[in-house]
Amino acid sequence: MASANSSLDSSFQRLREFRGVLLRLHKALLHSERAVYEQFYGRIPSSGEFFRLVIEHDWFSWLRPMSQFIVEIDDALSAKEPITLGQVEALLAKARTMLQPCETGSSLEKRYYRAIQRDPDIALMHAEATRLLASPEADSNDAAGDSVQ
Repeated sequence: MASANSSLDSSFQRLREFRGVLLRLHKALLHSERAVYEQFYGRIPSSGEFFRLVIEHDWFSWLRPMSQFIVEIDDALSAKEPITLGQVEALLAKARTMLQPCETGSSLEKRYYRAIQRDPDIALMHAEATRLLASPEADSNDAAGDSVQ
């Protein structure tokens, strides 16, 4: 039982750390995409207009799953019911899948790949996220019912 709680605490801490890295990465990706968008379409006149574009314009659509995933993590971390090891590991697994840059993959994978190629800060944040997600995979299925508050 102590080992299960230790696994949960470790995974929970990894998820919290990953969330912080993902927020910084998401912000950097938005900034980078804004700069590229402005090269094609001209300066975005205000923060409000940028927000509208992020929500509505196809240019930024590849970032929406990442935005939604941040909300999903926040919901899990702030839920009334304690989060279980299974929930934490499922979120970390989803993150591993989402943050797979690929030159020939899905829209998210291709655009993420290009952002990493053009921006060294994004590449460093990606490396940090990958390091967190590659932490020991001690996914004890028998501990999936344990929870933490």
